[in-house]
Amino acid sequence: MRFRDRAEAGRKLAGLLSELRDRGELPDPVVLALPRGGITVAAPVARALGAPLDVLVVRKIGAPHHQEFAVGALAADDPPLFDADTLDQLGLTEERLAPAVERERHELGRRERRYRGDRPPPDLRGRTVIVVDDGLATGATARAALRHVWRRAPARVVLAVPVGAPDSLDQLTEEADAVVCPLRPAAFSAVGQWYDDFEQLTDADVLDVLDALHAR
Repeated sequence: MRFRDRAEAGRKLAGLLSELRDRGELPDPVVLALPRGGITVAAPVARALGAPLDVLVVRKIGAPHHQEFAVGALAADDPPLFDADTLDQLGLTEERLAPAVERERHELGRRERRYRGDRPPPDLRGRTVIVVDDGLATGATARAALRHVWRRAPARVVLAVPVGAPDSLDQLTEEADAVVCPLRPAAFSAVGQWYDDFEQLTDADVLDVLDALHAR
């Protein structure tokens, strides 16, 4: 099984989440997308559930000389969340990564201002929060996102991704009330390998989706 694009993946997730909603397991839902890639997956989910859609900007902290390999992540103004075992294996310290943290925090703030403007973050208290991304590799950004959401007093938290590495998904069952993922390939190397079209999105793409949903 593969996905044609993120929109198709979102429709697949929307079907699974609608079943949970119909069983009464998703009361008063709000959908939070991890941009950029998660936004076009989350849009069909929000429409199917009749739920508001917003963004939760999370930034990966990459290893030196290998930025795509996450050793930690940042969510909103929370302290950085590092994987201690990975830092030990790579001989890294939080102090050595401080410049990378500062760069990512600066970019996180820029995206927050770009995507939200003067609009405040949604009130999550007592609600079912569905965190959506386009896939899960190490799980670093998803973990940071889930812990940030829990600090805002929701009633229930669900992680929903179309595809993910089985080990990472198993670890994140400790961070959410439910993890919804239809594709868990044993031979997982990267999220993009499970999409025919995995074109990188722009800030304008994110804003187009948010504007369309808010107009509805």
